[in-house]
Amino acid sequence: MNIPFVRELDFEYGKVTRLSPGIRRVIAKNPSPFTYYGTGTYIVGTGEVAVIDPGPDLASHVDALENALDGESVTHILVTHTHQDHSPAARLLQRRVGGMIHAFGPHGSGRPEAGAVEEGADHDFAPDIKLKDGDTLVGPNWTLEAVHTPGHCSNHLCYRLHEEHTLFSGDHVMGWSTTVVAPPDGDMQAYMMSLQRLLQIDDAVYWPTHGPAIHNPQAFVRAYIAHRESREAEILACIAEGATTIEAMVAKMYASVDRRLHPAAARSVLAHLVHLVETGRAVTTGPASLGSTYGLPEKP
Repeated sequence: MNIPFVRELDFEYGKVTRLSPGIRRVIAKNPSPFTYYGTGTYIVGTGEVAVIDPGPDLASHVDALENALDGESVTHILVTHTHQDHSPAARLLQRRVGGMIHAFGPHGSGRPEAGAVEEGADHDFAPDIKLKDGDTLVGPNWTLEAVHTPGHCSNHLCYRLHEEHTLFSGDHVMGWSTTVVAPPDGDMQAYMMSLQRLLQIDDAVYWPTHGPAIHNPQAFVRAYIAHRESREAEILACIAEGATTIEAMVAKMYASVDRRLHPAAARSVLAHLVHLVETGRAVTTGPASLGSTYGLPEKP
């Protein structure tokens, strides 16, 4: 499935870039195969502002944010989810500029069972104020609405800026790559449902935390959904052809992808297989896991 990714991003690390009348961005110098050029922290409003995704524990980025916010009052620090490239700087920034930290909750808090442990999670994070779907935050000339979009993380929130018909999409929808959905906290069924929900929200543009703006976002989201459905079809075809382990599937499906991304790809394939097993389209003995052997259900 061809997704129309945008590969260009005009910025300098630490520099404030105005993106619209009410939105500015500062990009952290933490590039990687998972963060693209780095974490984009957004500043919403003027005078009394909200900061979205303060980013990693990186002194140069916190310094740049403090400089960008000089002379302004930070009333809200908002976190989309609790991965190490999004939430650790929240407390560091708060100590310098103030503001209450808002998020859905600690890592794993969107799942009924506790104790989800995964690499890259910020297990030390806890917000000052927990948000739920539909909660609205208001400042001078800006209104931000929390949209619960579990899937990438169970506690993932997007934020709608009503005045500009804009969605800050975090890692739920990214302009440069598909989103990693990795169990135990990542959930493919929840992710697909969250994508379907965005089709009911008529925003004009998405600003993801990594990558450039997404224009015509509903068409983009439909392409995301089609891509995931295509991946499911690939997985079922792999099983039918005898590639019954995740290792074998990844080697076949991601042969042209940087091998550094194969572990993440394996987690994504696992998320798909959990969903396929739950919906009766694939079978395995015991809980679906990275080491399981998979098959197709017997035809009646």
